[in-house]
Parts: sequence; structure tokens; C-alpha cells
Amino acid sequence: MKFKQLGLVGCGLMGASFSLALQSKGIVNKVVGFSPSEGTRHKALQIGVIQLAAASAAEAVHGADLVLIAVPVSQTAACLAEIAPHLSPDCLLMDVGSTKCDVVAAARAVLGEKLACFLPAHPIAGKAQAGVDHAEAALYQDRALILTPLPHNTDTQIAQATALWQAIGSQVHRMSPEAHDQAFAAVSHVPHLLAFAQINGLLKQAEGDAFLKLAGPGFRDFSRIAASDPAVWRDIFSANRSEVLAQLAHFQAALKEFENSIQNNDLQSLHLLIDGASQARTQWRLSAGDDSDAD
Repeated sequence: MKFKQLGLVGCGLMGASFSLALQSKGIVNKVVGFSPSEGTRHKALQIGVIQLAAASAAEAVHGADLVLIAVPVSQTAACLAEIAPHLSPDCLLMDVGSTKCDVVAAARAVLGEKLACFLPAHPIAGKAQAGVDHAEAALYQDRALILTPLPHNTDTQIAQATALWQAIGSQVHRMSPEAHDQAFAAVSHVPHLLAFAQINGLLKQAEGDAFLKLAGPGFRDFSRIAASDPAVWRDIFSANRSEVLAQLAHFQAALKEFENSIQNNDLQSLHLLIDGASQARTQWRLSAGDDSDAD
């Protein structure tokens, strides 16, 4: 498997790491990349993420047989609209967005006949530190990669995309866009929201700063994801709001059970609630990778 040119739109952590991974495996001959930040473009050139810096997203994808869109989900529609006229009709176009139904809707609205190129994807990978400076070729190694094929995607496209991600170490899974957004609202989006809310609830108390100074490893582990990029998560919550709200309702119901048990001093009920969660968490294992940095 070999691609002559990767058109990379977005040279941050995800896009830059994808480029480095492909180059390390000899899968792509040349990478042309665009980022709206001149500093990011310069750094991407300097560390070998790209061989040519494009002046626009349209220029980055011109002549590419592989295109990756690695931009915040809120920018997907505008990005796809800009590049659509410049895409080769037989290229493989993918994204790395954490939500899929909104991305698919955007693609259907703006890609026209080039929609046939698009196969949505979501790598379950990341780091606490974003940006091209933290890119690494091994970012996708032993990580899950979700493909959400659309009716127009051919078996050849799906096989090509699967082989590509597997070549850089990912474990590929397939879901519908709807199933993807429901699942990741439950296991990623709402957990991030809860971490943000817990920190805010703590610090809005008069003694919040003093409490924080006493926090230990449990607080550290629970709150790690609250350090995530605000713009990224604002957009994810907005894009997947119906599923996030549905999962919040499940959490609120579970929280109410704990509240009632404590309020009534029902130790048996409280024990059962804790024990059920404890056993489920003890038995759970990640399907790929470790849980240090991924979404």
C-alpha cells in the first residue's frame, strides 16, 4: 500500500502524528500540509511532518490521493466546502472528528459529487498536550480507530482505509455514525463534562482553593481530563448535544440513587450501589492501548 501524496489539513497533534506515522512506515511519498497558523506550518516543516507548506486548505489537497481533515469539528463544514472543488475524484478523504453525525451532515451538504471520496473516521487517541510540538509517530499504535462507513463507501474504500490504519498500529472497528455518537457520549463526552463540572463545583466554594491543596491521587486520576482543550470540548458538546443530554439523564438518575441512600442513611442500598460499580470497573479492560491519554 502506497500513496503518492497526503494532503493534510490541520497540522496539530492528530494530523501531524498521522503524517509522521505514515512516513515512518513508508506509506506516503510526500506530505503537503496547511494550518492557519504560520508558526505551526513552520514547525511542521522543521520537524518533517510536511515537506511542503500550503497557503490554503485547497492548495494542500490539490493532487493528493489521500486527504486527512484534522480540524475542530465546528470547522469541518467550512473546510470541506473549501476543498471540495480541488479534491481528486478518486482520493480517499477521511477526518478525525470526535463526533460523526454532524460531520456526515456537513459532508453531505457541501461535498457534492466528491462525497464519494469521504469515509468518516475517529481515532481514539490523544495527549494532554495538544499541538504539533507533541506529535509522535506512535500516537495511534495500539489504539482503537472507529470507521463509520456511509452507504456510498465501497468495499475497496473500506478495505483500503482499514489497511491504512492497521499499518500504523490501530485496531479498526466499524459502527454507524449514530451508534458512534451514542456510545461516545456515554464513555467519553459525559465523563469529560463531569470532570469539568466537578472542578467548577469545587472552586465555586469559598474554601475551594484550600480543598484543592489537600487533593491526592484519587482527585488527580478523576480530574485529569478536566485539563482538556476548552474549544475542542465546547464544540463536541454542541455537536453531540442530544446524545450528551440523554447520557446526562442516566447519570442524574444514578446520582439520585446515591443521594437518596445517603439521605436515608440506607447503608445496605449504599453498599450495593458502590459494590456494583466497583465490580464493573474492576472487570473492565481497555480494548486497545492504555488509558493514560486517550479520549
